[in-house]
Amino acid sequence: MIKKYKIDLTPLLPLSYKRVFAESHLYFYRNRSRFSDWQGVIIYPSRNIEQSDIYPHRGLLNSEQVHRIYLDELGDIQQLPVWVGLMVLTTLKESQAPAAARYLLTRSNQENSSNEMILEMITTIMMYRFENLTLREVQVMLGISLERSRAYQEIKQEGREEGRQEGREEGRQETALNLVIRLLTKRFGELPEEVINNIAKLSLTNLENLGEALLDFTSLQDVQIWLSQLQD
Repeated sequence: MIKKYKIDLTPLLPLSYKRVFAESHLYFYRNRSRFSDWQGVIIYPSRNIEQSDIYPHRGLLNSEQVHRIYLDELGDIQQLPVWVGLMVLTTLKESQAPAAARYLLTRSNQENSSNEMILEMITTIMMYRFENLTLREVQVMLGISLERSRAYQEIKQEGREEGRQEGREEGRQETALNLVIRLLTKRFGELPEEVINNIAKLSLTNLENLGEALLDFTSLQDVQIWLSQLQD
């Protein structure tokens, strides 16, 4: 039985084909005892991104070992599998992307194909496509309720579980504080001591409000503005 090594060459692009194939052959050479053959897949958003100097590599590029895929040539997104549609979604115009994203969400619900994972991937793609929108605004665009967000569920679930373990008001406040600090650190890196101290002074209600509000924050400055408005 032939054991093939399949490699997605896309992460190596837009490097030259010279380096792409050099690194691929080197990896295959070093792992020759594990594989008896290899194949590569290169995914482009469109054909015009591909380098023009392909003649020296025509043997490989036109062989059965290397497969080039151009997302904008795959056809109607409604005729493609959901996972392929997700890749095509990254290439669509902003005017087309929202409707296509909503369609993929509907398809994934109908086909019951890893709904939560697809939901998170579509939300992430749209956040990158529409950088000026908050998470909440993207969810409204897609017709997704905030409660379906993984981050929102994480806040609620961890708060419930740890709150049950503590069972006291003080314990609930400490739990909420630790959770908010952890989520903010995960999103924006290490927090300034001043920010941590200001958060530590918040009441349980305000900590819970901050835990929900941080879903819309795009930078540490948003946190500081939220805290300053609370003090006014």
